[in-house]
Amino acid sequence: MVFNWISKAPRQVLGLISLVCIAMLGFGLYLQYGQGLEPCPMCIVQRYALIMVGVFTGLGALRSNAGWWKTWSFLALLAAGFGAFVAARQSWLQWYPPEFATCGRDFYGMIENYPISRAIPMIFRGSGDCTAVDWSFLGGSIANWSFICFVGFAIVLLMALARGGRR
Repeated sequence: MVFNWISKAPRQVLGLISLVCIAMLGFGLYLQYGQGLEPCPMCIVQRYALIMVGVFTGLGALRSNAGWWKTWSFLALLAAGFGAFVAARQSWLQWYPPEFATCGRDFYGMIENYPISRAIPMIFRGSGDCTAVDWSFLGGSIANWSFICFVGFAIVLLMALARGGRR
């Protein structure tokens, strides 16, 4: 049934993926501002990948022209693959943390040690530790769940591209 829906209604599938991406971004912002979790640089990169997947699938859902939605689906597939790669790397760092390095500086250290013109861009790169697991659900960290979601998006997008538009 799901396979038939993907092949018969690829634009609705793309719209649904876009809505899921918006919900995930909203949850990430809730964790950051509501719960006080600081995102690390890899988390910020995953957010950008999630934004790209959401924008590309949203644009793909706008028109019924097969060339249009397939182009945007392909771009979303690339973004999902990139997001999955970054999430897998962060998961690896969480499972096998390095002895020395973390992947970010704290906010106050940036402000104290750099002029404001350099500190502002650093703030948007994230400041948390990529190896830290600050939140988990069913035994999986944020990076683990991001990986699962990105892989799920990629699988659905591949199915839509392979089977989409067939009547």
